[in-house]
Amino acid sequence: MNDLLKPPEENFTALMEFILLGFSDVPHLRWVLFGLFFLIYTMILFGNGTILLITKIDPALQTPMYFFLGNFSLLEICYVSVTLPRMLIDLVTQRRTISFIACATQMCCILILGAIECFLLAVMAYDRYVAICNPLHYPLIMNHKLCTQLLIGSWLSGIPFQVGQTLQIFSLPFCSSNQINHFFCDIPPLLSLACGDIFVNEMMVYIAAVLLVLVPFLLILISYGKIISTILKLPSTASQAKAFSTCSSHLAVVGLFFGSAIITYLRPSNSYSSGTDKVLSLFYTIVTPLFNPMVYSLRNKDVIMALRKFLCK
Repeated sequence: MNDLLKPPEENFTALMEFILLGFSDVPHLRWVLFGLFFLIYTMILFGNGTILLITKIDPALQTPMYFFLGNFSLLEICYVSVTLPRMLIDLVTQRRTISFIACATQMCCILILGAIECFLLAVMAYDRYVAICNPLHYPLIMNHKLCTQLLIGSWLSGIPFQVGQTLQIFSLPFCSSNQINHFFCDIPPLLSLACGDIFVNEMMVYIAAVLLVLVPFLLILISYGKIISTILKLPSTASQAKAFSTCSSHLAVVGLFFGSAIITYLRPSNSYSSGTDKVLSLFYTIVTPLFNPMVYSLRNKDVIMALRKFLCK
């Protein structure tokens, strides 16, 4: 009787590796997708790399705002490099297999970098709040020491929790299937493969999403609530337009990243859909890093001037 209750022997071998199905349901678009994602990856590296470079070398951009922007561009390069190269290799080779350790490492890196992005966006919102609501005290408050501390805090904040969450998820028995219907190792598709009681794991995902995604998002909303209140009190329309222009780029990135991330990790597990999850994941892993340099350069005169000087040199 006990033998009947045990999973088949071959199901345990699935723990050695997973299969990332990715876009295998559209094999006729294989090379089209490869060309598209390769172009996107190149644009992300070039765009964010350029922003990172000019914020380091241009004297006019040596302010807290551009200090955080440069580090945000570096983060975007790291974030997209965890998923896109692997996806490109899978599209070319059609192997799609990923080892158990590699899958856990990829997930851990994505979760940590995602948490860093949430906190860094909150820090950037706080920087705009101080600049607009307390302009006279801005150089005193946002000094180099505080900026460095905020940056280090953002980079270290999510590491312990996300490492623990990764270990917890990969300690589950995956005895039903080893096929992940996704283009990278993410929490929702992996939990759908786990057998046994995953209630605790789902609760940990919700807790992590609230602490590492929702709390920074609420802090951003509070900052921008005070910013908008201050802007509306400015005497001239020109002053209001200038103040709004310094915030609009950041708000666009915040809306794109947090909107897709909150829907992915805070929606009920019974409403999980692999197709929807892939689309949402494309937004916060690829679309946001792609549009980050565009929205910050096209709507920022200082960045445009720095780019012109850099290109002339």
